[in-house]
Amino acid sequence: MSAVTGTTPPRIEARGVTVRFGGLVALSEVSLAVPPASVVGLVGPNGAGKSTLFAVLSGLLAPGSGAVLMDGHDVTGASAQARARRGLARTFQHPELFPGLTVREHVVLAYRLRHTRHRIWTDLVTGGGFRRAPVDEDRRAGALLAALGLTGHAHRPVSGLPLGTSRLLEIARALALDPGVLLLDEPSSGLDARETDELAATLSRVVADHGVSLLLVEHDVELVLGMSDVVHVLDFGVKISAGSPAEVRADPAVRAAYLGAGHGEERTSR
Repeated sequence: MSAVTGTTPPRIEARGVTVRFGGLVALSEVSLAVPPASVVGLVGPNGAGKSTLFAVLSGLLAPGSGAVLMDGHDVTGASAQARARRGLARTFQHPELFPGLTVREHVVLAYRLRHTRHRIWTDLVTGGGFRRAPVDEDRRAGALLAALGLTGHAHRPVSGLPLGTSRLLEIARALALDPGVLLLDEPSSGLDARETDELAATLSRVVADHGVSLLLVEHDVELVLGMSDVVHVLDFGVKISAGSPAEVRADPAVRAAYLGAGHGEERTSR
């Protein structure tokens, strides 16, 4: 785990966020902060509101009330694209890839989106740009592929990739954007135990070496507790606990939430 710093504003922050879908309160006055160069975990039983909060933070869903800030600037009304330009990247539960591109081309395209945006049209229409990679671009793409264990798949089309490999590619593509904060939505889904351990080690190195902040949503609670500096727990759209992994692990409210979810309670919030 990395050291949490408190001298600068959080990379991203939710303040009193509330979201309603008709009569359903999906989130109720939820606050959460992701400091620079830190790993923050977000867990909770199915239907607790984790995906809804992710959508609010990334700009895909407007809250009914509350605010979202990035580096101290209010971005509540900003689009997902505007937040990306400020340094926000995210992954999704189901990887969203371009079937006609190779693994390496996905990483190169993301790198150019951040650094040489004017080349994107050529890349997509002619494919010629991929064959003329500057040294820095080639080095960066190669390093990310190696870090995620994807070097052997570099020139393979993404069509037909196993789910676990597709998920690793989506993380590599997000990191190619050089984000200040990365929202990871179920990154270990589809990975076996060895791949999950390697992913955790890779993400920890990214935080330590590049100062990227991570907000991690996971069903694998042990992965979150093992990686995170601070963990927040949602249940039915309400934050019921927050603290160090040890504090959260020992919290009776957290144990009760998971126990209740496993004994047939119907969950309707997102």
